[in-house]
Amino acid sequence: MTNRGDTARPAPGPDTALRARTPADERLVASGPPPGPVPGTVGGGGSEGPGRTGSGPAQDGAVEFAPSAGAGMPGRYAALRRAHGSVAPVVLAGGVRAWLVLGYAEVAHVTGHDELFARDAPGPGPWPGADGGPGAGPATDLRRVPSVARALESVDHFELAQGCRGIAQRLIDAFAGSGRAELMGAYARSLSLRAAVLMCGLPPGTEATEGLVRDLGTALAGDGEPVADRAERARPGGNGASGGECAGARGDEAVAAYVRAGERVRRLVAVRRAAPGPDVVSALLADPAGATDEEVTRQVLGLVAAAHRPTADWIGNTLRLLLTDERFARDVSGGRLSVGEALNEVLWLDTPVQLAAGRRARRDTRLGGQGIRAGDRVVPGLGAANTDPGIWPGGRTGAGNAAHLSFGGGAHRCPYPAPLLADVMARTAVETLLEQLPDTVLAEEAAEPAWRLSVRSRGLVALPVRFTPVVR
Repeated sequence: MTNRGDTARPAPGPDTALRARTPADERLVASGPPPGPVPGTVGGGGSEGPGRTGSGPAQDGAVEFAPSAGAGMPGRYAALRRAHGSVAPVVLAGGVRAWLVLGYAEVAHVTGHDELFARDAPGPGPWPGADGGPGAGPATDLRRVPSVARALESVDHFELAQGCRGIAQRLIDAFAGSGRAELMGAYARSLSLRAAVLMCGLPPGTEATEGLVRDLGTALAGDGEPVADRAERARPGGNGASGGECAGARGDEAVAAYVRAGERVRRLVAVRRAAPGPDVVSALLADPAGATDEEVTRQVLGLVAAAHRPTADWIGNTLRLLLTDERFARDVSGGRLSVGEALNEVLWLDTPVQLAAGRRARRDTRLGGQGIRAGDRVVPGLGAANTDPGIWPGGRTGAGNAAHLSFGGGAHRCPYPAPLLADVMARTAVETLLEQLPDTVLAEEAAEPAWRLSVRSRGLVALPVRFTPVVR
């Protein structure tokens, strides 16, 4: 079931990611006045320095860091390290200058110290509650809402796995007889959406479930387009103001789908308010925080937006690894390395979320040998940190621990239950596919992976495979 287009890559050893990096620690030296409001943000009032657009590094040598570079992200990280070390000056989309943090210790430092690096001002994401990427925090930061974490803790992992297995089986049945499938569209993305909807209390196969899945899929089909503001204006009761257009018909479709999805979730919330059940929506409504129906609706939409694409990419990236790497291929058929180890290695080497939400330096400081000025944008590179050569011992293979930074760090990291639930979804999806279609191999056209062009995420556009047809 292997394709030899890729070669096995070494993974971090079990001790290196946890070991203190003395040289990096020495670079993490802060200086300057006591912490205060961030210039150029709410509560600040300072101005941006000369030669800077959007408050970022002023020196020459900043490298454009645009979505067109997404397919070659590992190579870009290596080039930036060679030129600048563990913190590099970059220019983001729209000409915004920022510091891209590449080192493992440096990313951990930035994400773990809000008193030095404040979360950047909120900006538009796919919809309220979804992360808009570097320099744009979510409208509702789910990671700082305790009620969301408590609601996720109420999910029974065994029942979720059983539900995901049923979803996976139905999706596989739809293409098993053809002998070919495109697994990102027909399986990974569809499963992650249906699993999220299942946690909200909608059983598989119903009209309400399928309608919500269709609308969510359309609304989230892009890579973070700011559809939320237009959708809010279009919703009955919105302010009706005109705004900037999304890209053509797809943008209009996404807005219409977002409005429909929001109305569907509002109806679900109203039903659960009257008749609670064992689901996330009911847990949010019953939480002592006392959220209104509208607040719960936004939290549910935010949860789906935050979970869908990363989980689908985790599934797709793991399936690709299992289908191309000799170490894992031998295990699937005879038992060396496990699916769980493959999932973990993907989080180290091809993590779905490449960049954390941007920060702003609260004061002048030094990071990775660079002088960071108060108000500068600082973007933690999660994917770069996980592949930092400084934590990889030579010649070692296999990821022996989960000390990666794929779920962020500090107060803004992914809330504790969420990574466990994503693991249940991804593990069940991968294991079920390999059990049902054990001779799956990559199709000829998939010899070279088609990565989505994005600097924020790492996932496949498509994953075409072939297998022996199975008549159901």
